[in-house]
Amino acid sequence: MNPESIVVIGAGLAAATCVTELRSRGYTGSLHLIGDEQALPYERPPLSKGYLQGHDSLESFTVNPASWYAENNVDVRLDTRAISIDAKHQQVALADGSTLGYDALVLATGARSNIGGAEPIAGHDLPGVHTLRSLKDADALKSAITHDTQLAIVGSGWIGMEVAASARSLGARVTVYSPDEVPLSKVFGEGFGHYLLELHKSHGVDVRTGTRVQGIEMGERGLQVISDAGSIHADLVLLAIGAVPNVELAETAGLEVDRGVVVDASLRSSDARILAIGDVAQAFNMKLRRQLRVEHWDNAIRQGKLAAATLTGADEAYDWLPYFFTDQYDLGMEYVGDAAPGDRAVRRGEGSEFIIFWLREGRVSAAANVNIWDVNDTLRALVGREISAQRLGDANIELSEL
Repeated sequence: MNPESIVVIGAGLAAATCVTELRSRGYTGSLHLIGDEQALPYERPPLSKGYLQGHDSLESFTVNPASWYAENNVDVRLDTRAISIDAKHQQVALADGSTLGYDALVLATGARSNIGGAEPIAGHDLPGVHTLRSLKDADALKSAITHDTQLAIVGSGWIGMEVAASARSLGARVTVYSPDEVPLSKVFGEGFGHYLLELHKSHGVDVRTGTRVQGIEMGERGLQVISDAGSIHADLVLLAIGAVPNVELAETAGLEVDRGVVVDASLRSSDARILAIGDVAQAFNMKLRRQLRVEHWDNAIRQGKLAAATLTGADEAYDWLPYFFTDQYDLGMEYVGDAAPGDRAVRRGEGSEFIIFWLREGRVSAAANVNIWDVNDTLRALVGREISAQRLGDANIELSEL
């Protein structure tokens, strides 16, 4: 590819990384960045943690200042929505009625909060019911949480549990509704799931496991959360039940879509002039030999860089293992790999500092370090290797000797 004009749609971390890397690689063509948020591209992990708690400023997790885009001749159009793509004529239609031509197009449209799928949770649109995906969402939630606020969280995934921890640090009373008996146990195993569950309970979170929410109603005292375990009052409700990839724009271009925009290992879609990156990309992973969609910070950065490499003619591919991190109370965790339901979890270490390995058919499928630092690169190198559970769990054997 040797495009004279590149349009990147979706001004998040993946998009900003892509345009930054393009200029770093010496691309001098026309470069446009289109986003429907009002803020410059930023990183999303702080929204449920440091920013929600009031510790992190927006500037601290904004990817580039406005001056960088001006100095590097990047046309940034914020608060601008792309509504369709004419792939035949290589044009993007914008909501303001204008069109923008391209030689190459990068879709970084991300994902949106799930509110219940085809049948949204009843009451999802009531005042006081929140989701958390954008800076605007975080600001609304942040301004609503005060000391002694009663917050109900529907969902016990990473966003739900991180917000629970942040809200408790702000003095809120928190109830979490988990459809699982042990949160996150389907992939991470009951051992780590129980550890996380007890961690939240020890900090005063009321975690209602094995409980499904039927709906939310407005009562005399405010919001009422209706579940198969009864009804409770809440000042605020957060729906944290996953995300849905924003594939609608890709569909207008006639691209192949299957739980994300299907792309190859170089991030090219079924139209070679259009790439997809970040949360919206269902990309072929060379290491795992299958299509994979990953909604994490590390992947957004890596795919942003890979898209720039592809656009400038480099021969690189999506060949890294998924990575993510979480911070909750005094727990800090890094994870690398691709654990699946049914993988055997092996714990190494006791107390609050330990490592978990996951085994599938005798090989390490994933690993996580909890409150132990500077070992994740070593763990990454162990993924895929055939190592016995006995050796993995023996803390007397150095990691370097496994």
